[in-house]
Amino acid sequence: MMRARLFVFNLVMVLTLVSGALAWFVSPWWTAALAVVLPLAGLGMYDLVQTRHSILRNYPVIGHMRYLLESVRPEIRQYFIEGESEELPFSQAQRAMVYSRAKQQNDQQPFGTLLDLYEPGYSWVSHSIQPAIITDFDFRIRIGGPDCRQPYQSSVLNISGTSFGALSANAIRALNRGAKLGNFAHNTGEGSISRYHREFGGDVIWQIGTGYFGCRNSDGQFDADEFRKQAADPQVKMIELKLSQGAKPGHGGVLPKAKISEEIAETRDIPRDRDCVSPAAHSAFSTPVGMMQFIARLRDLSGGKPVGIKMAVGHRHEVMAMAKAMIETGITPDFIVIDGGEGGTGAAPPELSNHVGMPLAEGLSFVHNALIGAGLRDRIRLGASGKVISGYDLCRVFALGADYAMAARGFMFAIGCIQARTCHTNECPTGVATQDPARQRAIDPERKSDRVANFHRSTLHAMGELLSATGLQHPGELRANHIHVRGEDGKVLAGDVRFPPLPPGSLLAGSTVAPYAIEWERAQAETFAAVEVA
Repeated sequence: MMRARLFVFNLVMVLTLVSGALAWFVSPWWTAALAVVLPLAGLGMYDLVQTRHSILRNYPVIGHMRYLLESVRPEIRQYFIEGESEELPFSQAQRAMVYSRAKQQNDQQPFGTLLDLYEPGYSWVSHSIQPAIITDFDFRIRIGGPDCRQPYQSSVLNISGTSFGALSANAIRALNRGAKLGNFAHNTGEGSISRYHREFGGDVIWQIGTGYFGCRNSDGQFDADEFRKQAADPQVKMIELKLSQGAKPGHGGVLPKAKISEEIAETRDIPRDRDCVSPAAHSAFSTPVGMMQFIARLRDLSGGKPVGIKMAVGHRHEVMAMAKAMIETGITPDFIVIDGGEGGTGAAPPELSNHVGMPLAEGLSFVHNALIGAGLRDRIRLGASGKVISGYDLCRVFALGADYAMAARGFMFAIGCIQARTCHTNECPTGVATQDPARQRAIDPERKSDRVANFHRSTLHAMGELLSATGLQHPGELRANHIHVRGEDGKVLAGDVRFPPLPPGSLLAGSTVAPYAIEWERAQAETFAAVEVA
């Protein structure tokens, strides 16, 4: 693959040498050819050593074609819209917006919106006649319930799970240094805490999946002593127990063997001769009550740090079963992160990505209301993830019940990801999702980390401008009624009509509101199985 990647550069260098030799030994007329290829050779050598553009560093000379094509498609660079339009594919619009914010470029747009305001599904936030004045855009919340002894003052926007193995060492370095610069948190992903997550000292959320990487014994079971050692690190601010993720719910994480280096195998304590496939379910517990007891155990072993769960919503009675287990045991997680079915990943079966997992808006709203109805909401912080990139995306999830958001896609764009969709092949063209040392050298961690911090700051500022327009001061003040959605029939629905709220404690008082009441009746704390009701 090295030859293919550098084919044009190598060809230019050979032509330069041949043209020079022919001009010297055969005829001066060959200097005309040399005048053409010599500047290209110089350009290629500069591309190899510069650190600004990952594509050019990995694809010297030929990589300039990408920027040439963009120059004749100026909307890719200039139209920073936050949704889908006929003029610009959604993914390109997202990347353009992220790039502009990460590079601190002007993201203003002339001639108004490019969106179809009358298209079903279009949503907006209501503005106020008296906008608020916001001077501090560093919005923060405290995460830690009544049993937490080391609560965390978290930004409302953090980096979602990005495992070393799925991402390159330089990508992890850039993300974590950016988190350090911007004073926000970096989730490790389920691949354990690598030395690259630790190198720059950015706040870490340690994610523990079903493989228990970083706290497992030789049989792949949870090891309390190993967990205690890792969790004691002051850099670890929270522990996240991953039950499922939106991109592949009901399926364990997958790291293709082509990407398992000796260092990754050592970090995860896994063999290199096969794909690393985590189990679909946890072995440390099998019931809702058992889950709560395991959460309490992790919190105790960590010295009282916040412990929570990440999940995509599937069977709704299972959410209710967890709520009943919380009530029965008196144990609650400090936070719950809801991942939408639209979330991304580096490798997953397409059927699971496309047809399993509740979308974020519905899943988040359901869990938010379920906790309110069960009288538990004030003990638990809710996070949201799944294609959360723009300031408006943040406002939308906060209005539907989230206290904070986790995002990976936008931060990966900030360090150079172009969604080449080759994450599983180890041939990422920008060095983000590869373990190939030659490819990942394209990422300069210091330069890219500045962009990570810039994107975080600019996105919170964009959200703050929307909050100001609504007359609010903090995202925690947003409610569903601040959002409006155009329905399939063209009529406008207020957010609290589209996602009606439950009264506090109503499930405990015998609420009959569907679907909450029926799912509450079907749930039991002792098992995830549903009870059949008449």
